Amino acid sequence: MHRSHTNGELRLTDVGKEVILSGWVQKSRDLGGMTFVDLRDRYGITQVVFNMDTNAELCTAARKLGREFVIKVNGNVIERSSKNAKMNTGDIEIIATSLEILNAAKTPPFTIEDESDGGDDLRMQWRFLDLRRNPLKNNLMLRHRISIEARKYLDSLSFLEIETPYLIKSTPEGARDFVVPSRMNPGQFYALPQSPQTFKQLLMVSGYDRYYQIVRCFRDEDLRADRQPEFTQIDCEMAFVEQEDILNTFEGMIRHLFKTVKNVDIAEVPRMLYSDAMHHYGSDKPDIRFEMKFQYLNDLMQNKGFNVFDSAEAVIGIVAPGCASYTRKQVDELTEWVKRPQIGAKGLVYCMCNEDGTFKSSVDKFYSQEDWKAIAEKAGAKAGDLILVLSGGLDSTRKQLNELRLLMGTRLGLRNPDNWAPLWVLDFPLLEWSEESGRWHAMHHPFTSPKPEHIALLDTDPGAVNANAYDFVLNGVEIGGGSIRIHDRDVQSRMFDLLGFSQEEAKAQFGFLLNAFEYGAPPHGGIAFGFDRLCSLFGGSEGIRDFIAFPKNNSGRDVMIDAPSAIADAQLEELSISVTND
Repeated sequence: MHRSHTNGELRLTDVGKEVILSGWVQKSRDLGGMTFVDLRDRYGITQVVFNMDTNAELCTAARKLGREFVIKVNGNVIERSSKNAKMNTGDIEIIATSLEILNAAKTPPFTIEDESDGGDDLRMQWRFLDLRRNPLKNNLMLRHRISIEARKYLDSLSFLEIETPYLIKSTPEGARDFVVPSRMNPGQFYALPQSPQTFKQLLMVSGYDRYYQIVRCFRDEDLRADRQPEFTQIDCEMAFVEQEDILNTFEGMIRHLFKTVKNVDIAEVPRMLYSDAMHHYGSDKPDIRFEMKFQYLNDLMQNKGFNVFDSAEAVIGIVAPGCASYTRKQVDELTEWVKRPQIGAKGLVYCMCNEDGTFKSSVDKFYSQEDWKAIAEKAGAKAGDLILVLSGGLDSTRKQLNELRLLMGTRLGLRNPDNWAPLWVLDFPLLEWSEESGRWHAMHHPFTSPKPEHIALLDTDPGAVNANAYDFVLNGVEIGGGSIRIHDRDVQSRMFDLLGFSQEEAKAQFGFLLNAFEYGAPPHGGIAFGFDRLCSLFGGSEGIRDFIAFPKNNSGRDVMIDAPSAIADAQLEELSISVTND
């Protein structure tokens, strides 16, 4: 037996017991007559004592232990004279009676401590060592807990967990597919699923009216902090439901997760139309932990001789409370921030609402004190506040001002990760027009149903059609999205027509689904939650990488195993992939 107890288990009630512990050497301290070793496993740390007076040979062996050596210790539990309140096992220690080195270890390239001295790139390269640190261990334990509680909730409502294929057919809509060559079918390829969308719809046709899967999905897209090429979804579908059924069911799941995992009670989740979200916040995933809504100022700020505003489609501002004391340097820094290529604004106009009732702006040449008084009243700005204004095209200005709003919210401490602001966003447009391709694209996916009252508009005014779709937003992050699906073959065919599919293309790509709709497809809908994002938010982080055991870096590479990598010419030939030399 390698251990009778874990290293996080022993307490004062265990004093007097003879125990066997195994684990990694966190650190050791040689104090002359005694050597103290902190022995670590994933459950915690226990202090082991080696005494030169009682067993010189054993103590000498302990002095040779290096960091991360794997050892086995027999010993007796005693009460610790100098207790450590920061350790769960800090009331006891082990007087060692034997020591066995199970495996020696090289000196790690960085310290295995909560606050490591290793940079991100180094720790990614040695991920198996990084995973020994408590922050990552705690993240993965949190991830495990959320998955267990999600399963418990869904199981309690008679959902079935059903696996769907990983090797599927490539489709042209959505993000880029990862493709897999088929050796047995030369020149043909599978794709890795971006989601199990069509399969879960087929399961509804098959009569499995409540499905879920915590499933791996794949998208070949550019990466950022909350994206990985492979990611995990809580994927769900229900039959014989309408939108309200979906919202109530999965709002219940979110409440269950908050209560069981965070011990937080979530009140009824507010709902917001997509059009209102864009109007007030310039985002379909607004952070509603703070106000700072958009103020549309065209009527008060145009036709004053300031050409930048006079020629703009939209002049929109926000009010930063209590920021009239900003220095010129601080305001200039904000101006440079919005002019960065990532934001794309041409400039920033500001007005300080002074405590004495006067106004000081960057465009005083064009606006009088009376003008600013009217602007401040419309915007809801009070003495001591700072008005920030951007202008340009409506869509671009909204997008830029949303980024500025989030920045100011962060600087003002209004985006506390321990404050929870969930939100349903409803009634997205069904389609969006692409000037580049000269056709309509599905805003979500081609299987999203139009709102029933908008179906007639598909033929006359497609841009006015709203989708029977919904997103779940948490603290300004979209963590779930879904829709009521099309279950009628004729409506699905009309949708494919709008998206530019010929009948032959639609049949080749989705004929299996269209055929299924002819054999009794029930009304159905569903949702998928980004599991990695949900875990990171519960863990108080905006990045998902440290909530995934073996993630990729920002270039989509696994630097630990050096993937992706080239494969042998013989393998390429076996897959009927031609090899060319540049």
